[in-house]
Amino acid sequence: MAVKYNGVRESRPNRFNDGFGSGKELAEKFKGGCLKRADRSFSQGLQCQEINGMQAVVSIEDSVLIAHAPQGCTGCVSMMADGYKVGQIHRHVEHVKNPRIFVTNLDQKSVVFGGEQRLRDTVKKAVERYNPKLVFIFTSCASGIIGDDIDAISESLRSEYPDQVIVPIHCEGFKSKVCASGFDATFQAINKYILKGEKADKQNNLVNLFAPTTISYRDQLEMERMLGLLGLEVNYVPFYSNYEKIKRIPAAAASTAICKVFADEFMLELEQDYGIPFSHTVMPIGLRNTDKWFMGIAKLVGKEEEAQKIIDAEHKRIEPLVDEIRSKLEGKRIFICGGTGRSFAAAALVSDFGMELVGLQTPTYDADAQIDIEYLNERQKDYVVDIANMEPFEQANLLRKLKPDCFLGVPTSAHKLGIPTTHVLDGKRPTLGYDGLIYLGNKMIDQLSNPGFNRNLAAHTKLPYKDSWYEQDAFKFITANV
Repeated sequence: MAVKYNGVRESRPNRFNDGFGSGKELAEKFKGGCLKRADRSFSQGLQCQEINGMQAVVSIEDSVLIAHAPQGCTGCVSMMADGYKVGQIHRHVEHVKNPRIFVTNLDQKSVVFGGEQRLRDTVKKAVERYNPKLVFIFTSCASGIIGDDIDAISESLRSEYPDQVIVPIHCEGFKSKVCASGFDATFQAINKYILKGEKADKQNNLVNLFAPTTISYRDQLEMERMLGLLGLEVNYVPFYSNYEKIKRIPAAAASTAICKVFADEFMLELEQDYGIPFSHTVMPIGLRNTDKWFMGIAKLVGKEEEAQKIIDAEHKRIEPLVDEIRSKLEGKRIFICGGTGRSFAAAALVSDFGMELVGLQTPTYDADAQIDIEYLNERQKDYVVDIANMEPFEQANLLRKLKPDCFLGVPTSAHKLGIPTTHVLDGKRPTLGYDGLIYLGNKMIDQLSNPGFNRNLAAHTKLPYKDSWYEQDAFKFITANV
C-alpha cells in the first residue's frame, strides 16, 4: 500500500528551497547527490501556504473562503480580487463580483483564550449572507499556534448547516517553506471532504485539466482547443469551476496540469485512490515544452499518431512567425523569474528566440527542475540560478550585476531598475501553447522597443537598498553553500 503524502513538500527527498549556483554546478551536484540543504540568515518577502491555498479555490462558484487568521494574513486579497474580476470580464460575465472572502480577525485576546467562537460566528455570517454550496476554512500561523481544532469545529458545523459542504484546510505557514505546499493542503482537503473516495463511472474521452489562477482565459481556450483536436472533453478545475465539476474528477480517464507544480501531488493521489493515470511533463511555454505537454496526454489516451500530426501542423503554422520574432530578439540577454514550473519552462522558450539566459530565480529545485536544467545546459551558456521563494533583495542585487537586456517573469525589482519587463504570471494575457508563444515574443519585442516607462520609473523611484548592498555577494545570507 502506498504511503500517503503528508502535504509538506520538504518531506519528499531531494527538494531544495534555498541555494544558488550556476546551472552546470547545480546539475552536477544534484546528479551526484551532493546538493545540500541550505538556509538564509536573512529573508525578505516570502509567499506563504495560506495564500496559495486560497488562490487555488477563490474562483469556484457558490463558495466562500474563511481565513481563520489575523486580518493581515489576507493582505493579498486585493491581488486575488483583481485577478478574479478580470477573469470574469474575459469570460463575459454580466455581473462581475468580488471573491467571497471572510477573515475571523484573530487578535491578542483570541490568542490567549482561543478563536473557536470567532470561527463559528464567521461561518454563520457567511452562510446567512451567501448561502454557498462550499465553505472553505483556512488555518493560519496564529490559529495553528493556539491550537484551534478546525476539524472538530467543522464537524459540529456540518450538523448546523447540512446544505453546505464544509472543507477545513490546514495551511499554517510554518508547516513548510515551500509555498506550493498550500496547493497540496487544499487538494488533500478537496479529496477528503468533497470527493470522499467515491468512485464514478469512467468517461473515456474526459480529461481533468488542473489550472492555477495565474492562467488567462485565452490560455484556457488554447489548452481546451488543443485537447479538443484529440477529441477530448476537458474538465477544467479548480479555476472558475464549481462543485459539480469537482465531483466529476473521479470520472476522468486521465489527468494533466498546466503547471506541473500546481497539482503534481494531487494527480498522484488521484491515481492511487481512483485509478486515474496522469501526465506530468512540463508547463506548455515555448515550442519544445508545448510539444512535450501535448504528447504527454496523448500517450495516456493512445492518440500519439494523431497528436504528432497536430504538432506538425501547428509548427508549420507558427514557425514563420517564430523566425520573425527571433530576428528581433536573437542575442538579447534575459533574466527569468517565476514559479518552479513556470520559470524553467519560460527559460526553455528563449531557445526558440535565440536569446541568452543570464539568470534564473526559482522557488525550489528538485528532480523535475533537474530535467529542465539539463536541457538548458545543453543550449545555454553558463547562467546564475537563485533558489529563492521571492527574496527581492537578491533579485535586485543580481540584476544590477548581470545587467540583462530584458526581464521575463515576476519583476519585483526589475522595472524599478529601468529594465524592460514582460510579466509571465498576471493571469490576464496569453503565455501558453503555440499561440501564447507568439504573444510572449511580440510582447518582449514591444517592451524592448518601448522602454520609456521603466526608465522613467527608475529615474523617479528608489529601491530600499543601499549602494553597499549592490557591491556585496547576492548570496551573502545563504548560510550553507549548496
